[in-house]
Amino acid sequence: MSQALILMLEFFKTGLFAIGGGPATIPFLMDMAEKYPWFTMEELSDMIAISESTPGPIGLNMATFAGFRTVGIWGGILATLAIVAPSIVIIIIIAKFLDGFQENRIVKAVFAGIRPAVTALIAAAVINLIRVSLFVEEAGKLTPQIKSCVLCVVIFVLLQWKKAKKLHPALWFLFAAVIGVVFQF
Repeated sequence: MSQALILMLEFFKTGLFAIGGGPATIPFLMDMAEKYPWFTMEELSDMIAISESTPGPIGLNMATFAGFRTVGIWGGILATLAIVAPSIVIIIIIAKFLDGFQENRIVKAVFAGIRPAVTALIAAAVINLIRVSLFVEEAGKLTPQIKSCVLCVVIFVLLQWKKAKKLHPALWFLFAAVIGVVFQF
């Protein structure tokens, strides 16, 4: 099977099953990072940081990146289309049957089951991102990156302060970028 077809199938599957938007794509993307040479876990971590500071969902940005890296411009286009295609099809189907769909007890039951599963997938992804962002794996052993851990704790503590919560997110990204440059993370 060609790389382009595998790429499209993987991102189509991600788009189809990642209910809940961007963060719900992270477990699928982590699985891809382990299976394929399209991107590493560190690149995924970087892409998540970039995606949180730029427009567009994480999965969409990662699909474009992986597709472009693997097959070139057409790969970026195909992977991007593959990840959004399921949502478009599902939305068209839902729009057709919207009146009966919202109040259907089976649909309500399905979403009641899906919500906790999506929450668990996102929680697992957060734990893996913490591992990748705050620790270095050396000889099979996790070693904390002290600078990263300190920055994480400082920002977490600052975000508990009422005045800091009111700061625009762009200022937090600017602050973190300056800290990264000054301390050479």
